[in-house]
Amino acid sequence: MKPPARADGSAIAGCRPGTVGDSRPHTDEKRSTNPTMNTGKSAVDRPSVKKVVLAYSGGLDTSVILRWLQETYGCEVVTFTADLGQGEELEPARQKALAMGVPESSIYIDDLREEFVQDFVFPMFRANTIYEGEYLLGTSIARPLIAKRLVEIAHEADADAVSHGATGKGNDQVRFELGAYALDPGIRIIAPWREWDLMSRERLLDYAAEHDIPIEMSRGSKSPFSMDANLLHISYEGGPLEDPWTEPPAEMWRWSVSPEQAPNDPTYLELEYRAGDIVAIDGQAMTPAQVLSHLNRVGSANGVGRLDIAENRYVGMKSRGAYETPGGSIMLKAHRAIESITLDREVAHLKDELMPRYASIIYNGYWWSPERRMLQTAIDWSQQAVNGTVRIKLYKGNIEIAGRRSDDSLFDANIATFEDDAGAYNQADAEGFIRLNALRLRTLTTKRGPAAVGGTGPSGSADA
Repeated sequence: MKPPARADGSAIAGCRPGTVGDSRPHTDEKRSTNPTMNTGKSAVDRPSVKKVVLAYSGGLDTSVILRWLQETYGCEVVTFTADLGQGEELEPARQKALAMGVPESSIYIDDLREEFVQDFVFPMFRANTIYEGEYLLGTSIARPLIAKRLVEIAHEADADAVSHGATGKGNDQVRFELGAYALDPGIRIIAPWREWDLMSRERLLDYAAEHDIPIEMSRGSKSPFSMDANLLHISYEGGPLEDPWTEPPAEMWRWSVSPEQAPNDPTYLELEYRAGDIVAIDGQAMTPAQVLSHLNRVGSANGVGRLDIAENRYVGMKSRGAYETPGGSIMLKAHRAIESITLDREVAHLKDELMPRYASIIYNGYWWSPERRMLQTAIDWSQQAVNGTVRIKLYKGNIEIAGRRSDDSLFDANIATFEDDAGAYNQADAEGFIRLNALRLRTLTTKRGPAAVGGTGPSGSADA
């Protein structure tokens, strides 16, 4: 098998990290005494696997999965932990893997922050991407990169399968597996949540105790929320959020201050764009990951980027989630501002028409698809002249545009002015323009009456 080529605008992600991850349904089923837990697949049904690469966080779920793979499949496990800027110390994941018998040579801990922002987040924001009008796709855009790296490591380590900790209810299983199959059609995928019956936290803890799995979490001490974090966002699901009428508790939010508690003085930023991407802030050149990290810090301090939505999952259900995306919220607002003076009208409008489709492609897990690449080519072409500077004002949760300028601006003050334009625009030309555009409407009403266009007749009532 040949490793997949690195493609611009491709994605990665991984299992939800331990203390900020591990999403699972909760049930009251009693636990089997069989260590393999009536997995739903008999030993006869399971394919022979010699080595598997596991997306590993070191949290409860993936630690249990590691031991379960060793015992259920009798295979060697290679662990892969991705640093996507989730803000957690990753060295404990290495120590836990070592304690569970994984050799040092089979432990991969990769710093993917720059690749994540440069090749996935930035290309997505060139399209002004939002799902269902609100969601900035912080989780969705991370998953393709993790899938990519899982497959790459499988090739490097001569493994014959990959495994993840996504449940059978969510979108992540789809995103991981579509990505893996796209990059290696013959790859084997093991999804323990679809095989075992360890369907509650208590049963996972029991399994961990019985199998000497090192974990820090104890019964009753876990946050009620399932969380996922990377450089773009942190998300919250479950617990009290499962009632869509319940307001998220104030103590849930981890990144940002509340708008009410934000500073009383506004904060200004100047963002410099080149070909649709931010390359400097306040005159200081930055890498993509540095840009997003800086915007996260400043945005969080000003109460920017909180969101509470109910979204439509690809697997068919509605799910309520809360998100903090401070840097991404600033990037979206600023990018639209620089495009407003540098993009041709019809190009801008066409981009807006294509964006919902592009967003669904990413949300549903089709980053590694020909349709996404086709749209990306068009989007990137549109960004050639998206250069210049945007001045942003942040104040108590709000993002305002305080100015924009560009050497490639299509804004012409001589034409747009309300003062004397010295003949730059002949207002009399508008009469012919209007009459030509009104021709079909006048013809329709003349032939069929005002009701044909939703109007009324001379009496004030709609014509029959």
